[in-house]
Amino acid sequence: MSDSGASRPVAVIIGMMGAGKTRVGREVSQMLGLPFRDADLEIEREVGMSIPDYFSRYGEPAFREVESDLIRRTLEEFDGLFALGGGAPMTPATQDALADYIADGGRVIYLQADPKEAMERANRGGGRPMLNGGDANERWMRLYKQRDPVFTRIANIHVRTHGSTPQMAARKVMNMIEERVVHVDVVAADDYNVRIGEGALNHLAGVLGDKPTRIALIHTQPVQRHSDRARALLRQAGYEVSDIVIPDAEAGKTITVANGIWERLGNEGFTRSDAVVGVGGGAVTDLAGFVAATWMRGIRYVNCPTSLLAMVDASTGGKTGINTKVGKNLVGSFYTPAGVLADMTTLASLPNDIFIEGLGEVAKSGFISDPEILRILEDHAAELRAFDGATLIGSPLEDVVAELIERTVKVKARHVSADLKEAGLREFLNYGHTLGHAIEKLEHFRWRHGNAVAVGMVYAAELASLLGYIDRDLVDYHRSLLASLGLPTSWNGGSFEDVLALMHRDKKARGNTLRFVVLDGIGHPVHLDDPPADAVEEAFRRIQQ
Repeated sequence: MSDSGASRPVAVIIGMMGAGKTRVGREVSQMLGLPFRDADLEIEREVGMSIPDYFSRYGEPAFREVESDLIRRTLEEFDGLFALGGGAPMTPATQDALADYIADGGRVIYLQADPKEAMERANRGGGRPMLNGGDANERWMRLYKQRDPVFTRIANIHVRTHGSTPQMAARKVMNMIEERVVHVDVVAADDYNVRIGEGALNHLAGVLGDKPTRIALIHTQPVQRHSDRARALLRQAGYEVSDIVIPDAEAGKTITVANGIWERLGNEGFTRSDAVVGVGGGAVTDLAGFVAATWMRGIRYVNCPTSLLAMVDASTGGKTGINTKVGKNLVGSFYTPAGVLADMTTLASLPNDIFIEGLGEVAKSGFISDPEILRILEDHAAELRAFDGATLIGSPLEDVVAELIERTVKVKARHVSADLKEAGLREFLNYGHTLGHAIEKLEHFRWRHGNAVAVGMVYAAELASLLGYIDRDLVDYHRSLLASLGLPTSWNGGSFEDVLALMHRDKKARGNTLRFVVLDGIGHPVHLDDPPADAVEEAFRRIQQ
């Protein structure tokens, strides 16, 4: 939000007559301890008569003028929850005011009720001048056809309330209000949002939009409960869903798996306007993005990461790829998603060891860019190490994890925004990866990525210390912090010759020259080209202990 000193509403609720804006708005305001205002009630107070009376005496144009003026003032001076009347967002002046509010970080929530439910409520409530004359239901549907596309376009949050009680709908709205949103603004590519919070998956239809007819839902078996939820949301929104299950982890990232999916897309008539949704860990989001980037030279895709590692790393940044026999991610494409939905509830099913490995990438972002991440990791190391998904949601640790995800994604967004195709700045995100990828390959991917990167960071710190970039204390800090989180800091599973050969094949390598990312202080990564061979070997010897 703007820090200009002016108050702004926490959220503005729009929707059709009978959608439940006032009832749901009041529930949410109680849950969050915020004041609530209903535009229609405020107008009645201001003009000293009921809206039906004002309509019949002065007509709709005069009413809309009073309404848009009150909305504009409230958007500038009120810091609670604000519900607008059914037709308010159709007025150009109100549309402009809402666009300014969104540009200032505001949330305009479109409460998408089931038309039958909303019509019933609207008729029951009475006092709605727009439904006077003729068949009320027919008039409601006519208005709905005019307004729905406009509301969909204006709002930056869409909440479907079909079949929900007011309390359930309020809970959905509250989760979306409390979400953390990181905007990734990419030079020479479409920008997108990473949404982090409970219920973030509810944005799926809003991010996909109304162009796609068919959705390829790509997921693995272990995340079945999350893919079931995604499928239900997609079907509710009217999409045709092709369910595509792939092998778990790195076994799913192969040309054979990709080819099988291309064949299915062809057989099922997927066009350029259809879309892909990836639900799962980093391997799934990598593969789903690669399929989307290559089908008909690029179709829309949305990532729904279900592991900490995928939320902070693979799903954001527009890197897609598959593995080959000679190395990891050597075949791929830079292709940005339409959005990333990091739903915190998916972490509830995450085993402890898979959560811990994600902390490797979180710590990396702290070392290269945001020291506050390191402070949070230090302060909460014991709780993070003892992570139990079953107790996460609603616990104090949930907010700690959400902040770590948000900060890590912001680090990635800063590097990716300026350098989508990894020509310079983005390479700093590869801190710890040169050795880390070699370990993964030599371990036949039995070692998890975040664990390999943790050892890789210790290696990079040892190398930087040997060459005088950092002092011994910072090397020791790498070891102690990573170990306190339950991450490995040494590896003894292969010879230096094997590791060296793989490091030469690393994507950062230039010709026959080894290229590393090292630190010359916390938050200050630098490129290290062609370091002395004896230092490269000595640093390796030190991580074997």
